[in-house]
Amino acid sequence: MTVSEEPPAFRLAYVPGVTPAKWVRIWNERLPEVPLTLVAVSASEAPDLLRAGGADAGFVRLPIDRTDLSAIPLYTETTVVVIPKDHLLAAADEVSAQDLADDIVFHPLDDTLGPEQPPGLPANERPATTADAIELVAAGVGLLLVPQSLARLHHRKDLTYRPVPGAPESRVALSWPEERTTDLVEEFIGIVRGRTVNSTRGRPPAPAQPKGKRAEARGAGRKPAAGKPAAGSRSAQRGSGGPKGGKRGKPGNQGKPRRRS
Repeated sequence: MTVSEEPPAFRLAYVPGVTPAKWVRIWNERLPEVPLTLVAVSASEAPDLLRAGGADAGFVRLPIDRTDLSAIPLYTETTVVVIPKDHLLAAADEVSAQDLADDIVFHPLDDTLGPEQPPGLPANERPATTADAIELVAAGVGLLLVPQSLARLHHRKDLTYRPVPGAPESRVALSWPEERTTDLVEEFIGIVRGRTVNSTRGRPPAPAQPKGKRAEARGAGRKPAAGKPAAGSRSAQRGSGGPKGGKRGKPGNQGKPRRRS
């Protein structure tokens, strides 16, 4: 009795703020026989999850330790400051780093903008998570800089956000274990990069035609020049003195007889 192989499947990890729905939909349309499972993971834990085989590929936030991992940067997010709706900065269209100089700005331990303290005054303690920092902003204790997608993820009716040009930014990338670049991983890379279902990537090239065949094909499709009949046509035969050509030649004098006086 033989043991049947497990059917193929694909596991896709994603960090908070990333919405993979569009790519999942395309995957399901193109590979309905291969189920795709989503694996939610924190930004700090995503690289280790991929190395351990917990997912075939994943959306991560750069920078990450690239040891044993491949990564394709996809886009850079706008950085925003999360503020209470009644804060003075809510009246502005955008906020500069100098505008934050007198406010406490939290730097949570799971921050995705980098290790440096963001603009503004540091808090006495760093919140454990971005969600904890959001609660403190809602309590009026301070402000928070995050990628715009995280501000939307933690949306509250009593909070709003404004862009902060020049602030550190977060880049999102697709990553996977370098030694496990499988056909399914390649398929998902193609989907993320926008390759169509008819892409020639991975398809064998069409066989070349013999030279004689190509010449015949070119001759068959060639049109005669304007005003010139094609060879072998009746017009060509008439023009060359064929059976239905112009006047036939007659022996003797071809002129009219002279009238006698």
